[in-house]
Amino acid sequence: MQNFWIKIKLLFKDAGLKKKILFILFALALFRVLAVIPIPGIDTLQLEQFLANNQFFGLLNVFSGGGLSNLSIVMLGVAPYITAVIIMQLLTIMVPKLKALYHEEGELGKKKFNQYGRLLTIPLAIMQGFGLISLLARQGVLGELTTFDKLSGVIIVAAGSILLMWIGELITEYGIGNGVSLIIFAGIVASLPTVVNQLIFSFDPSQIPMYLGFIFAAITITAGVVVVTEAERPIPITYAKKVRGNKVYGGVSTYLPLRVNQAGVIPIIFALSLLLFPQMIANFMVTMDNSVIQAIANFILAFFENGLFYSSFYFIMVFLFTYFYTAVTFDPEAIATNLQKSGAFIPGVRPGQSTSLHISKILNRITLVGACFLGLIAVLPLAMQAITGQAALAIGGTALLIAVSVVLDLVKKIDAQISMREY
Repeated sequence: MQNFWIKIKLLFKDAGLKKKILFILFALALFRVLAVIPIPGIDTLQLEQFLANNQFFGLLNVFSGGGLSNLSIVMLGVAPYITAVIIMQLLTIMVPKLKALYHEEGELGKKKFNQYGRLLTIPLAIMQGFGLISLLARQGVLGELTTFDKLSGVIIVAAGSILLMWIGELITEYGIGNGVSLIIFAGIVASLPTVVNQLIFSFDPSQIPMYLGFIFAAITITAGVVVVTEAERPIPITYAKKVRGNKVYGGVSTYLPLRVNQAGVIPIIFALSLLLFPQMIANFMVTMDNSVIQAIANFILAFFENGLFYSSFYFIMVFLFTYFYTAVTFDPEAIATNLQKSGAFIPGVRPGQSTSLHISKILNRITLVGACFLGLIAVLPLAMQAITGQAALAIGGTALLIAVSVVLDLVKKIDAQISMREY
């Protein structure tokens, strides 16, 4: 506890860290201001009825940082950008040039790769904006829209999403932590007072078992995320001895820590984005006049409304994205090469290719544990919803899962910055 307060003092004494934290607070405050500016022509009563107990739009509201609940200019949130990132990461597997650009061309290559992701965000934001506005107009939330009104609305919400992407990247560059995750976290935190007020005014003694169930799920999710995030598998590393003159260097033994869940909260965000995107398109398609398109849309919506199929698909997506993102961000070959260059080796393993295969083998095994556990924690709120029949539990559980993971990641990065300055 004493160590904690020492670090807090160092945090506010260091001018560089203080500046980064103030920048994050300013950027998130700007985001919250944008999130309360509504687009024109909203029927508030229709909007409340439309969003009531709608799990799909509840989850979409989490990704918009709370901007969808009042149809703000940033109601799309960072969903288009996350979808673009997923597409670009998947393309690295299929397109060798993109893989080389991301992995082999250093910082300049990564900058170009990220720029392609930003450019892809623009058409995705326009497409999602058009689908969402058309759907809301047909539901009576936005009333009768002329072609000009619809076009201007799409431009406004697409521009709002791109602006949010820019704010998120500024937070990543000039602040601490992942900007996109912090924006989602800020939206979740901003909705807490409203949720607490609703619970107080709608308190029903007969619903006490449901409240206890939600508290149990919240504790389980929090504990599970902390355990999986903090868990590590150390690999022993030994540095070879070097004799220079009369002095002996090296011979030190240390370890390489491999996290059980290298990907953090990213698989959850990726999986939800991939689940929300087809639902958004299907919700728009179902309102069209073509019977074939309506039949396809109804089939898609029926699939996602089936709790068992939805939960299974969600679990599989979280599982696969955990492996996928770990493979993208952690390169055993690069680790093995760096160890060999620095004169380090794993006892009992030959340097080079054998070291790379050894690290990959261990990584695949521990990632299996992390992926399964993360998938189970992700579908736990859906199980609670199936038991209680309350859609709010699934939405709240998912929001809690993301919030806990983001806080843990942010605390680790702040701790790393403080430790670096101490040394």
